[in-house]
Amino acid sequence: MAGLRERGGSRIQRPWSVYRASTFELSNEMIGLALAGNSQDPDEPVLEFSVACTDLLTPALDRKPNSFVAVSCTTPPQAFWTKHAQTEVIEGTSNPIFLSSIAFFQDSNINQQTQVKLAVYDVKDRSQGTMYMLGSALFPVKELLQERSHRLDLELRSAENQRVGNVTIAAWQMEERQDQRMSVGRLPDSINGRTMLPVDESLAESMGVRIKYSSLCKDTLLRSVFGGTMSRMYRFPTTDGNHLRVLEQMAESVLSLNIPRQFVKLLLEEDASRVCELEELGELSPCWENLRRQIVSQYQTIILAYQETLTDLNDYRGPSFKASNLKAERKLEFMPTNLHVQRMRVQDELGFEHTYDVITIGAPAAHCQGFKNSGLRKLIQKFEEAKKHEYEEGCSALSSSQSIVYIPQDIVRAKEIIAHINTLKTQVSYYAERLSRAAKDRSASGLERTLAILADKTRQLVTVCDCKLLASAIQALNAARPEYIASKASPSADSEQVVLRNDQDTLLAKWSGRNSRSSLHADWHEEEWEKVWLNVDKSLECIIQRVDKLLQKERRPSVSSQDSSQMDLQGGATKKDDEKGGAFWINPGSQSQDSPSSQPPPSSSPPPSSSPPALSSAHPPSPEKESYGSPSAEEAYPGEWSEALYPLLTTLTECVAMMSDTAKKSMVFLLMQDSAPTIAMDLSLQYRRDVVFCQTLTALICGFIIKLRNCLRDNGFLRQLYTIGLLAQFESLLSTYGEELAMLEDMSVGIMDLRNVTFKVTQATGSSAPDMLPIITGNRDGFNVRIPLPGTMFDALPREIQSGMLLRVQPVHFNVGINEQQTLAEKFGDTSLQEIINLESLSRLNSYYEQFKEVLPEDCLPRSRSQTCLPELLRFLGQNVHARKNKNVDILWQAAEICRRLNGVRFTSCKSAKDRTAMSVTLEQCLILQHEHGMAPQVFTQALDCMRSRRA
Repeated sequence: MAGLRERGGSRIQRPWSVYRASTFELSNEMIGLALAGNSQDPDEPVLEFSVACTDLLTPALDRKPNSFVAVSCTTPPQAFWTKHAQTEVIEGTSNPIFLSSIAFFQDSNINQQTQVKLAVYDVKDRSQGTMYMLGSALFPVKELLQERSHRLDLELRSAENQRVGNVTIAAWQMEERQDQRMSVGRLPDSINGRTMLPVDESLAESMGVRIKYSSLCKDTLLRSVFGGTMSRMYRFPTTDGNHLRVLEQMAESVLSLNIPRQFVKLLLEEDASRVCELEELGELSPCWENLRRQIVSQYQTIILAYQETLTDLNDYRGPSFKASNLKAERKLEFMPTNLHVQRMRVQDELGFEHTYDVITIGAPAAHCQGFKNSGLRKLIQKFEEAKKHEYEEGCSALSSSQSIVYIPQDIVRAKEIIAHINTLKTQVSYYAERLSRAAKDRSASGLERTLAILADKTRQLVTVCDCKLLASAIQALNAARPEYIASKASPSADSEQVVLRNDQDTLLAKWSGRNSRSSLHADWHEEEWEKVWLNVDKSLECIIQRVDKLLQKERRPSVSSQDSSQMDLQGGATKKDDEKGGAFWINPGSQSQDSPSSQPPPSSSPPPSSSPPALSSAHPPSPEKESYGSPSAEEAYPGEWSEALYPLLTTLTECVAMMSDTAKKSMVFLLMQDSAPTIAMDLSLQYRRDVVFCQTLTALICGFIIKLRNCLRDNGFLRQLYTIGLLAQFESLLSTYGEELAMLEDMSVGIMDLRNVTFKVTQATGSSAPDMLPIITGNRDGFNVRIPLPGTMFDALPREIQSGMLLRVQPVHFNVGINEQQTLAEKFGDTSLQEIINLESLSRLNSYYEQFKEVLPEDCLPRSRSQTCLPELLRFLGQNVHARKNKNVDILWQAAEICRRLNGVRFTSCKSAKDRTAMSVTLEQCLILQHEHGMAPQVFTQALDCMRSRRA
């Protein structure tokens, strides 16, 4: 099955070994029969049988056949044969026993009249696909069902009607499978040395219910995300003489197209908002205006590219699956290549089910952009070196040309300030409106609660704006205004200018002149900016005082006169303190502080930062001076609270808006100065990073959804999820030579960027498939993915997740090149990147486990038959990572086992997620079957070949 990763554009050319369910309903004749299957489990086959051949004859007596059995069926009145399945190829024997079983699932168009034909082929050359049919046999389903032992021995006849061997069909009976599901009372006292405690039958039944609903084909959640499921069944013998029933499934995901559409739309909105922020800076002097225009032009170019990509994605009407031959298609470059979920369901000798999922994906990389200039790691390094060079140039020229230079920490801080301002400004406006509604409703408790939140958010905003970086940035912005330039003596062309040049496609800018940041003497002084945010704080204090008076009057109306006197004294003290501190009050808008209106003022945009807001030495409107709502009133009236608070809330909101807009514009101007020298390189690098990240994010979302669904009632996993986050382990098989080295650079950066992703689980608003699709919000600083669940599933979650707690991700990435290109890299090239990636991920994996030990008990983790504990596994992994051993695949096996033991999600990839990925996944599956489920070691190689077999 894993060998079938690449399914390309033609859906018809599928190996016979893969079954795809039809849309026909199951015939009533099959219901109630001994082999009718388990109606509670949609993945349970209606009919399953194994095939073995004996005494196969070939025309050439000197060789034994390399045989496989192809199965076709027809159901009357259908008059033609339909290819249904095939076994693996077994080489060099006349008596093959096939491990692949032939399964008909519940959606099959099969009844007792269905005819089944078995055709045995001899493969002469697997590489060339040359084969011929030895012989065939035919039987009706009814005959197999009516046979007491459900076993048929048939002769194989050639096209010339000559006997060429025998074929045996043995059906797997439902009665036997039900007997294997031992009742709790018959469970042994211990299994593999572990004591087995008695469990209530109802709990065992609920366990079965829990498993049956996670079908890729039928589950409400999974079928809305995954589709095109293909299934294949095996029967493997165990060391104790029993057998394992293995169902292997592969499905693609509609998210391959859905997530890129959402993601590109968010990027488009983010970059468009940056252009708007630059435009909203207002009028600038010619030199700065020219610089702004060039930066906006660069942004508009990249926005156009995003718009074209989004149009292409929205117009795309093909399958939600990108084949590897389309990985360099520009229109689909944001879509992941060959994204699938590979599932293995194992039913052990006790009848218990175990599910193992691996997400497979072609290496997330910018194939369309090529790899001549290396991948993201080196490109980011070059970009940082360019920024460092510009910073050093600015510092060296600071004393001579007095350039404006910001240190890297300033840039990071500026971005943080903008994010905080955007969030807090919205929150202040929201809670101011809620406070107004609480006053209108005369809700004392609502007033108190909302005021506490409003005060907290406003003070947070004031704290953010109270910094020297903001004050100096405001000075710089005002110095860039035309009126500031005009107020100075006209500078010569050499003394004050912005120097622009294109150097290696990089826009460089430098402001040289007499006025440096340290010597600016604009009218807008730092003290005056301090007065702006101080008056926001004063506005808040006025609201707090007024609310206190209103609540006191409500609770103790009899002593309102005494309260009034006390408040007057407090107001007088406040007035003296204000006069002592020399605070100024800003009059935002046209509202007069002496005669505030009870009606909402006309909306007006905040004054541009090109000129400072009007300042006066008057104090904020004191609540004690107002004629309405004062304690002197004998009786309260319905609109008293609302009328008393409305002017104060309006003043606060407008002051906050003025302060926020001024601060944000200054930070945007600061970032504009910083980004100007390297804007072209920055946006080109960001576009490549976006492409890679989108592919990686899509795979992560698929993995999160399927892991959450499988562990919906695993309390240990859910507790781990909301406490320390989800472990996402990426395994790649890329060589460190040629183009794949650049792909590895891209992929490693895309995986590490997943640390900025959080998940939030919500209850779906409906039951249709679109209602179950994830929704992405956020920007490049952090994306949040909302996962809707059906109501019954959402109710099963712990309270912490239901309440909307953000769930984090801890990505780790291990790479080991295994192909012939890696041999060249190890002999003549460089493997340092692989070593660095593995060392970094080892450190993060150890850190994750340390966090787990600190806050969670061991019983949160799944049980394993392995005798090696997790600390030992981590130690072995560390030894292998540090050892300089060529093609050390032990790193991948140990990292994969650690991931499973830590409740993580597994991802496997190579260049196209085909051959190398298939080899890795099938090997991992066989190792799991042997180590965790006791598959007989003597059939390991045959089982591996069986799972890797393709159309001969």
